[in-house]
Amino acid sequence: MQVKEILRVKGNRLLTIEPSGRAVDAVKTMSEQNLGSLIVLEQARMLGVLTFREILQALAQRNGTLGELRVGDVMVRDPVTATPDMEVNDLRRTMLDSGARYLPVVQEGKLLGVISFRDVAKAVLEEQDFENKMLKGYIKNWPA
Repeated sequence: MQVKEILRVKGNRLLTIEPSGRAVDAVKTMSEQNLGSLIVLEQARMLGVLTFREILQALAQRNGTLGELRVGDVMVRDPVTATPDMEVNDLRRTMLDSGARYLPVVQEGKLLGVISFRDVAKAVLEEQDFENKMLKGYIKNWPA
C-alpha cells in the first residue's frame, strides 16, 4: 500500500494558517475541526507544520497561556515529508524515526495532503481485515 492510496480514502482536506497567525486562533481552528495539525503556509509555500505537541510545549513554557504568540514562533520548520509513492512501511519507519505524528505529503513541491499516524493505523488495519476475509473465504471453499 502506498501513501497515495491512504490519501485517496482519507481525502486531501487541508486547513492552513499563516506564520503571522495567532497560536490561540490555531488552537480554536484545530479544536473546532477536530485536527491535530495545521499546515503553515506563506504565499502558497509550505513553511512548516503546527501540531498539538508544539501548542502544549508553548503552553507549558508560558504558564498555560498563549497570549499574542504567533504560529511562526512555535511551528516545526521544514518538517519531514512523505511522497505519494512512498510505501506504508517506509512511511511508518519515517514517522517512528522522526517522532512526527503528522507528515505533509509533497510531490514536486506541491502539497497534496497530510497523513497522520492514525490514518496509517486505520489503513493498515483495513488492509489486514480485507486480507483476512479473503483468506477465510479461500479456506472455506478449499476442495475437501
